[in-house]
Order: sequence, then C-alpha cells, then structure tokens
Amino acid sequence: MIIQLKNVNYTYNPGTPFEKKALDDVNLEINEGDFIGLIGHTGSGKSTLVQHLNGLIKPTSGEIIIDGKSLSSKETKMKEVRQKVGLVFQYPEHQLFEETIYKDIAFGPKNLGLSDEEVDERVRNAMGLVGLDFETLKDRSPFELSGGQKRRVAIAGVVAMKPKVLVLDEPTAGLDPRGRDEILDEIRKLYEKENITIILVSHSMEDIARLVNRIFVMHKSKVAMAGSTREVFSNADQLESMGLGIPQITKFMRRFKALGHNVKDDVLTIEEAKEEILKYLRSNRDA
Repeated sequence: MIIQLKNVNYTYNPGTPFEKKALDDVNLEINEGDFIGLIGHTGSGKSTLVQHLNGLIKPTSGEIIIDGKSLSSKETKMKEVRQKVGLVFQYPEHQLFEETIYKDIAFGPKNLGLSDEEVDERVRNAMGLVGLDFETLKDRSPFELSGGQKRRVAIAGVVAMKPKVLVLDEPTAGLDPRGRDEILDEIRKLYEKENITIILVSHSMEDIARLVNRIFVMHKSKVAMAGSTREVFSNADQLESMGLGIPQITKFMRRFKALGHNVKDDVLTIEEAKEEILKYLRSNRDA
C-alpha cells in the first residue's frame, strides 16, 4: 500500500464565521500501481483531499501515511514526501516560467542536486514520456506552444522528478477536444510504461471510465462510494442523487437493454458497446 488515510478531517477557517468542513472522517487506501479516479460534485472535497497527499495541507485531525511514513511524524521529511507524490494542478501551464522548455522541465531535478548528466537524462526521458520531441522542442519557449503542448511540458516537469505517485487535478480542463484526447493518451501511456500510481481528478465520466481501474466518489466532504470502475458506475441512481452521472455510452446501453434487448448494460466505453451490440446482432441472426 502506498497511500493510506485514517479518519482524516480538515476544516477551513476554524473558529470564524467562514468555517467550513472540507474533509469529514475520510478513510481510504491506495495500492502501488493503482490508477485511481477521484470524482465528485464541485465543492465535494476532491482538491482539498489531493493537496493533503504531499503535505501542502495538513489535516485538522487524522493520519496520512505515504509509502509507509506518517506525515504527522517529526521524523518524516516533507521534501522526500513531495518527491514521491507529484501534484499537477489545474491549468499547470500557468506555472511555466523559464525561457526554454528544457530549463522548465530541468528546474525540479536541478533542485534535487543531481548532476548535469542525470538532469539531462531526466529531461529527455520526461519529454519522451509525454510525447514531446526533445531535439525539436528543447530550446523553444514554452509560451510559443499550444495549450495542450504547454500542459505536457508542465506534466513533464513533475514526471522528471520521478515520483512514485502522480496526482492530476483536472488535467484536460480548458483544452479543445484534440488537446484533451492527446493529453489523456499520453497519461495512459505514461501509466503503462512507468507503472506508477496515478490519481486522476476529473468531472468527465467518459475519461474516468476509459482510464482508471478504481474510483473514489466524494460527496459532502466524505468518501461516499469506492470500488472498481465497473462497480461504481453500476450504481447510476446513487451517483445521480449526488449530482453525478455515468458515461453516456453506459446510459445508452442501460436504455437499450430496458427496451428488451438482451445485452450487458455495464459497458464503460464505445469499444465495449460496439463489441456487445455486434455479439447481440450475431446471436439474433443465428437464432
């Protein structure tokens, strides 16, 4: 297990008229190599939760354990924790500041005190992992790039730190459909190649369905539901009661089955639906 939260509570502005409980007795466990989806309505506590994972926010009460080390222990060095858990905020391109893409991605590794050779290797590797050509782009300004490419540079800067856990908070926010699909494809490749643990925060049920293997659902500052992707999306009524939905293709297949067609209605992607409908049509043809 790489992440464990035990009875974690967090309150903003305690003891003031603006007091707000953002996390309410949160318990969860994440295993190494998991691809986690974190979903929930706006204000449910998602962003507050992920900021606890590398110590940007400290819980009001409860315990957070990262890779076997409690964040509340005086012996735990937060610098080491932040190397293990890389956090990519919404619109991370706003944090780009260096004059070249190379320097921007190299900034974190250089601060680790690595040799120039190791820094260079990490920059090359990180750019390759997010689909950026090293020779073509290394000397270009990040501000000349498209929105999707800027976001890749920002993600590469975190990946170059070689974290064991990568947290992505709405990584496709504000991108056009092409940029969105490209980023999601690179995230999937990154997971498959590096086998790191990824936590994806997203409002898109389609993105969650096609990428993750487990889901935590936040509602009113609590973990309201947890399970495999298929298990969670099978609870459509419960999700809708929390202001959430299920993937459009799953909704279509549920309606298709309700009309009397003998198909599985727990499909998550268009590819699965296509396969299931073809199977249904062949069985009817052969009957």
